Amino acid sequence: MDPRAVVVSGLEAQVVASRGAFTVDARLTAPGGTTLALLGANGVGKSTLLQAIAGILPLDAGRVAVGDRTLADAATGRETPIAERRVGVVFQDYLLFPHLTVLDNVAFGPRSRGLGRREARARARDWLDRVGLAEAADRHPDQVSGGQAQRVAVARALASEPDLLLLDEPLAALDAETRVDMRDELAGHLARFAGPAIVITHSRADAVALAADAVVLDGGRVSQAGSLAEVLDAPMSGFARRFADGDFG
Repeated sequence: MDPRAVVVSGLEAQVVASRGAFTVDARLTAPGGTTLALLGANGVGKSTLLQAIAGILPLDAGRVAVGDRTLADAATGRETPIAERRVGVVFQDYLLFPHLTVLDNVAFGPRSRGLGRREARARARDWLDRVGLAEAADRHPDQVSGGQAQRVAVARALASEPDLLLLDEPLAALDAETRVDMRDELAGHLARFAGPAIVITHSRADAVALAADAVVLDGGRVSQAGSLAEVLDAPMSGFARRFADGDFG
């Protein structure tokens, strides 16, 4: 299916979530078809925020919705199971299943959405072809390069036809040359994705290539939000100024 064949409404998230003694209290909005860069220094709660939206961490308070679908609402106790959220997630360390082939790693996404094995594998083959890895279908994760593994992770996330895409430092583990190539590929996939996407990055170059809007977190709170151009042109914190200067890659 063409990822833009279905129009998906935007993300509305008011998240209060805790990891140990640290609490994130932040609001994010992202219209369908746009990518939001989530920026901030290490330890300010970016990954915690994404994990709460994905359902990996429960909400202490707040609500997460994509269009008219409420994924979580602390006031009512609603917590949609992760497998039913229609959220695709890509991590920097790939998190591929070592015992599965590349094909079955990608097929895991649509299988988790209830698709039959044959249909899921057919969709996985289509996505492997899209990311240029059709010939690697029968290999295992330890038989592919870092760049190839990240392509597999992206294909797995998109093969599930998610309503929302969350990417946590998706290019950070790649070498410089592979990173440039993968950045261009990922930008193309995001441009064709109908739903909202959020990408965590410490790289100005990655943010500029992938996102139009940005939110800066500081101590678990939003310190600045707006278009990425506004954040880069008029940074409102020490981190944002360093990021605008390209000090983070």
